[in-house]
Amino acid sequence: MKLPRITVRRPGRGRLAAVVAALAVLAGAGTWGVAASASGPPAVHREDRFLTMPESPGSKATVRLDTSFFTAGSTGRRPAVLLAHGFGGSKDELRGQAEELARDGYAVLTWSARGFGASTGRIGLNAPDAEVADVSRLIDWLAKRPEVRLDKPGDPRVGIAGASYGGALALLAAGYDKRVDAIAPQITYWNLADALFPGDVFKKLWSGIFFTTGSTAASAPAGGSASNSGRKGAVGTGCGRFQPELCAMYQRVAVAGRPDAQARQLLEQRSPSAVAGRIRVPALIVQGQSDSLFPLDQADQAAGAISRNHAPVAVDWVAGGHDTGYGEQDRIGRRARAWFDRYLKDDRSADTGPVFRVSRTGGLDTTAGKPQLRGASDRSYPGLRNDPRPIALTGREQRFANPAGAGPPAVSTLPGLGGASQLSGLGLGVSLDFPGQYAHFDSARLKEGVHVTGAPVARVKVASDSGEAVLFAKVYDVGPDGRQRLPGQLVAPVRVTDARDGRVVELRLPAVDHTFEAGHRMRLVLAATDLGYASPVQPATYTVSLAGGGLSVPTAPGVRTGSSALPWWTWGMPLGAVAVAAALLLTGRRRSAAPAAPDPRPAEVPLQITGLTKRYAKSADRYAVQDLSFRVERGQVLGLLGPNGAGKTTTLRMLMGLIRPDGGEIRVFGHAIRPGAPVLSRVGAFVEGSGFLPHLSGRANLDLYWRATGRPAEDAHLDEALEIAGLGSALDRAVRTYSQGMRQRLAIAQAMLGLPDLLILDEPTNGLDPPQIREMREVMIRYAAAGRTVIVSSHLLAEVEQSCTHLVVMDRGRLVTAGPVAEITGAGDTLLVGVEGEVSEVLAEKVAALPGVGSAVPAETGLLVRLDGASTAQLLAELVRLEVPVSSVGPHRRLEDAFLTLIGGSA
Repeated sequence: MKLPRITVRRPGRGRLAAVVAALAVLAGAGTWGVAASASGPPAVHREDRFLTMPESPGSKATVRLDTSFFTAGSTGRRPAVLLAHGFGGSKDELRGQAEELARDGYAVLTWSARGFGASTGRIGLNAPDAEVADVSRLIDWLAKRPEVRLDKPGDPRVGIAGASYGGALALLAAGYDKRVDAIAPQITYWNLADALFPGDVFKKLWSGIFFTTGSTAASAPAGGSASNSGRKGAVGTGCGRFQPELCAMYQRVAVAGRPDAQARQLLEQRSPSAVAGRIRVPALIVQGQSDSLFPLDQADQAAGAISRNHAPVAVDWVAGGHDTGYGEQDRIGRRARAWFDRYLKDDRSADTGPVFRVSRTGGLDTTAGKPQLRGASDRSYPGLRNDPRPIALTGREQRFANPAGAGPPAVSTLPGLGGASQLSGLGLGVSLDFPGQYAHFDSARLKEGVHVTGAPVARVKVASDSGEAVLFAKVYDVGPDGRQRLPGQLVAPVRVTDARDGRVVELRLPAVDHTFEAGHRMRLVLAATDLGYASPVQPATYTVSLAGGGLSVPTAPGVRTGSSALPWWTWGMPLGAVAVAAALLLTGRRRSAAPAAPDPRPAEVPLQITGLTKRYAKSADRYAVQDLSFRVERGQVLGLLGPNGAGKTTTLRMLMGLIRPDGGEIRVFGHAIRPGAPVLSRVGAFVEGSGFLPHLSGRANLDLYWRATGRPAEDAHLDEALEIAGLGSALDRAVRTYSQGMRQRLAIAQAMLGLPDLLILDEPTNGLDPPQIREMREVMIRYAAAGRTVIVSSHLLAEVEQSCTHLVVMDRGRLVTAGPVAEITGAGDTLLVGVEGEVSEVLAEKVAALPGVGSAVPAETGLLVRLDGASTAQLLAELVRLEVPVSSVGPHRRLEDAFLTLIGGSA
């Protein structure tokens, strides 16, 4: 929960002219020191000192806060900024940000909050009479500094920025002290009781991390200084430096497994929501989309309350959060600096950005190795229920169990366990539900993509034989292949009381910004357990049915995505490919003199190849393809595999009528393939690279290509092809500005013009980065989901395994094997479990001894586990129970092993 780094970059305005003289210290004499930081012009002047504060109002006992004050440039007065750190941190982590803000013309004060760093005192979780009162005294101190601009005597021009724990303090200070002029809270809470007890369910894993962090602070003083060894704070076993009432509250709730009214009241008193009507300052509210600790609804409540007070508010949903890390510090730092420029410096020209902005994933910046993010924005904040759209769900009434002891628990995210929280990017993902412990209701396959921005809502009827139920609601994105993904790795817990005879409840699902693609389903799951939360330990049986027909999902159509910055270094593609593509479609207009009669029997079979043979030129006994036979059905995504020289591209060229076979036959929907065969109009192809006129836009290139076919414009189905390919606004830019990935996607769109029944793609992922490869995989799966057929040739075996339903393996022109992927790869009972750090033999023996595990041996990057009855979900749950630091889980090179075995065996 530490404060993410806020980077502010702006050229300085001159060197510091003089060191300011001694200052009065609040509530007694504090120790202090002066240090000059010269990390480049202008020099930054830093004063370190301890400020003494009363432990509580009217108390003679005191605490000492460790502070640093930064200034740079001229001797004139300037606005001040208070930087507050995150929970478990200290002022030291803010030094770089403070120095850059100082160079930008601000007086900056950082401090270690009570109980952290070198400061004394007990942690009060931003108690109004402790940490919040400290901020007011720091503002008093700033008002006496000659460097600080004053609005009136005792009232400095001041803003506050902070993240998580520090962000809540910024909100609270604005509510308690009218002298605060602007705030920029980030990834924080509005109501701490709602955040830790959502739906009246105890968020035990995050709460445990929270209180453990505060408890260990006392035993490991910052810097290990002997002067810290006598600090107060030990208030009971495991309490560290927490105030006694907070320690008692946590221990009481943790033992009971559920919050009580006193616990909720205690946390609400220390939450910004307690002073909602008094926060009347411009607020830049930043919240993370992958944050199971403080989700988006906390920012939504803050924005609504402050807006009702008629103060300027901007909301920014960033990528990441407490679960996965916060990776937009530079951008948010620039935006926060502009916010303060506008409202502290009165700079009317400062661009504070849109009222609402959300970061959406683009591609990968291959020069920096980081994901590209695109910003979508609107001139007003849409909230979490903007423009709701009904999505019908189906499913019978279902019964499931809450297991005794609430275990094994389902898994949504793994807070505090490092890379394991990011397993959602894998095919299996980290989200696991155990059979018999959940109910689910599915939508039909979506006919068009639905972009959800906000919190979906559903109504269900819940009955429990114990009279009470604790449910964890979530909406999965289910692909055409059945794989499911949990957006944001978020769930919404809810406690249902008086449920013995059944009770209808409205579920407000987690707020997300996520696109459910065409061909996908939405799946509402209600689980009885979740690893991050406390569930009843007594066994119970729940009965759940739909009460409102389905989901109501917010779409926020006014939020528009801008174009992502695309690398341009790959735009020199050969123009000759344009001629090849045009020749391909032009053949569709020609007719052979004696076309072969269609075979009525396989008229619905997309592709039947029988005895196909092609010799190399001027060779009677050397074959590019020899006696090749296989069949492809509707709805299949067929992977054509083989080493270089296996004959894959030659087969595809014969399939498209570009070259004639020497023997055998190819039939597409019952028609024999010859150059100019009419059935080729039902075939779309992308073979041997894309080629476009670079000075024309992507749209103009597609229009030119389609006109070359001579078919009516209305038959192009341009909008449908573009929707599947996902080109967005880049379609209207010149192709010379496209990255390799965008060119590949434009070529795919070109192949899909007319929505051909058979789509042929030769190495479609060449030149694509990992996010773009994933998008291409989704394109192929979506296309086949509509009843069409896709044939793809690729060297990326992992992608083929994830995207294809069937395989044809070739070697030296011959067929090696053909069939469903699962049959060729086998059962796949061996998993590679990535583990952070070195894997000991002791750990391997513990895993091998688990029920349903055949063996476990250390591997280079973790553990190689062979399952013998256990499922992957059960294995992961056991590993979490053993506190194994899992970073990845996946099949152990299943297709690669099978492929190499097959190719080796065909020599």
